[in-house]
Amino acid sequence: MPITPRANGVRLSVRLTPKASKNRIGAVERSADGSVHLKVYVTTVPEGGKANKTLLKMLAKSSKIPASKFSVASGATNRNKQLLIEGETRELTQKLQQWIKESFP
Repeated sequence: MPITPRANGVRLSVRLTPKASKNRIGAVERSADGSVHLKVYVTTVPEGGKANKTLLKMLAKSSKIPASKFSVASGATNRNKQLLIEGETRELTQKLQQWIKESFP
């Protein structure tokens, strides 16, 4: 799972592809280095944080977690990102694991 518990929420590992043909959330993938991430495609360009904003809105809507809880913890200018989702760690971990299993088998 691309989810890592933190004291103030969870981190979600994402690989973002900007300038895609359509906005969509792909599958959970494993990189060559063995790390796991959620693949996401957005149509927006990676200028001025536009692609990141689209990413956060898409994930918030799909996971039914308020967008205000999402932020880019690292990788703001990189395709590989660590997103912080603030909240109660155990509850968020369970909710995200269930969302990923149901939405991206």
